[in-house]
Amino acid sequence: TLATIRDISLAPLGEKRIEWVRDFMPVLGELRERFMIEQPFKGLRISVCVHLEAKTAYLGLVLRDGGAEVSITGSNPLSTKDDICAALAAKGMDVHAFYGASAEEYEEHIRRTLEFKPHIIIDDGGEFVSMLIEKHPEYAVNLIGGCEETTTGIHRLRARSLEGSLPFPMLAVNDANSKHLFDNRHGTGQSVWDGIMYSTNNMVAGRTVVIAGYGFCSSGIANRAKGLGANVIVTEVNPFRALEAAMDGFRVMRMDDAAALGDIFITATGCRDVIRGRHFEMMKNNAMLANAGHFDVEINKIELEALADEVFERKPFITGYRMKDGRVLNLLADGRLVNIVAGNGHPAEIMDLSFALQALSARHLALHGKEMKPGLYDVPEEIDNEVIMLKLRAMELGLDELTKEQKDYL
Repeated sequence: TLATIRDISLAPLGEKRIEWVRDFMPVLGELRERFMIEQPFKGLRISVCVHLEAKTAYLGLVLRDGGAEVSITGSNPLSTKDDICAALAAKGMDVHAFYGASAEEYEEHIRRTLEFKPHIIIDDGGEFVSMLIEKHPEYAVNLIGGCEETTTGIHRLRARSLEGSLPFPMLAVNDANSKHLFDNRHGTGQSVWDGIMYSTNNMVAGRTVVIAGYGFCSSGIANRAKGLGANVIVTEVNPFRALEAAMDGFRVMRMDDAAALGDIFITATGCRDVIRGRHFEMMKNNAMLANAGHFDVEINKIELEALADEVFERKPFITGYRMKDGRVLNLLADGRLVNIVAGNGHPAEIMDLSFALQALSARHLALHGKEMKPGLYDVPEEIDNEVIMLKLRAMELGLDELTKEQKDYL
C-alpha cells in the first residue's frame, strides 16, 4: 500500500468499528453481495473523499469488493479517525489521511488520492473537483465522472456547470430524495445534537437555540432541538423557508435580533459570515457557537479572535474567547462540522441510505458515464427508488399495492 497514515498499530480497533457499523448498514451489505458477483468496477480506479470514519470505510470496502482499486482520503482533517485509516491500510487500501492534518498536509492528501488518476471520484464539498480543475487537470486523464455528497458541493458544482467550467459529468447525489430527505434532515438532526451534548455536557431543555437556516439540514436540527425541549429561533434569507419555519412553530427573526437572545447558536447554511463581529458583541456570557455546514466560514473566527482579549482551551472541542468586558463565548469544534469533529457523525442506519446511493451512482457512471456529456446531473430516479425499496425491505416495513381498479381510477 502507499498509505499516508498516523499509526498502523491502531488497525484492530478500526476493524472492530467497521464491523460494528456493517451490522447496521444492510442495504450497503446487500449491494456488496451483488457487486461481488457482478464486478461492475473491474479494471476501474475510484478515488473517495468523504469524512473518513467507519461508515465511509465500509463504502470503500464495498467498492473494492465490486472490483475497483480504491484510493481514499478524508474531507475534513478533524473528522478523520486514525484507527479507521489504519484498518484500511492493513487491508491493503491506498489511504492518505490522518487526524489533525495541517492545511498543507490536507491538500497533499487530496493530491495523492487524485494522483491515482481515477476513473470515478466520490467527492465531498467539491474538494476533488476544485483540485482537478484548478491545480491538477492531468490527474483527470482517465476520469469518466463523479458523485457529490453534500449540499455545499452541489452549490459549487452548479455554479461551475452554469458557467461551462465543469469538464466532466457529476451526479448530484445529495439532491436525491433518499439522500437529502433522510441524511440531511434526520442524520444531521440527530448527529449535531450528539456532538453538542457530548462536548458540552449541558442541558438543552429550556435553553434558547438560534439556528441559522431552515433547509433540510437546519430544519432537522431545529426539530430535534424542539424535541429536546429548547426554545428555537430560526434565521433565514429565503422568504419561503422563513415562512415554513414560522408555520412549523418556530420564532423567525434576523440574526441581528437573535444574537442577544441565544444560549446556543448553530449555523447550517453553506454560506460565509453568518455570525460575525457585531453579533458576538451582543451575545450572552457563555453562549455556545457551533457550525454544521461543510466549511468553517459560517462563524467568522477571525472577527471573533480580534474581539477577544484571551483565547483558551476550556475542554476538548471547546475554545473559550474572553471578550474585553469579561464575557466568554464558547466555540465548539473550532467552527468545523460539530457533528463529526465533536461526535460520531451520522448514524449508521442513515449512512446506509446515502452510501448505497453513492455505490449505485458510481455503478451508473461505470456503465454509462462515457456516454454522458460534461455537466451536473440528477441521480436517475430508478436508483433513488431502488435504494428506498431496499431500505424498506431491510427494515421489514410493509407497503400497500394498488389494485388494477385503483390504478385505473388514478
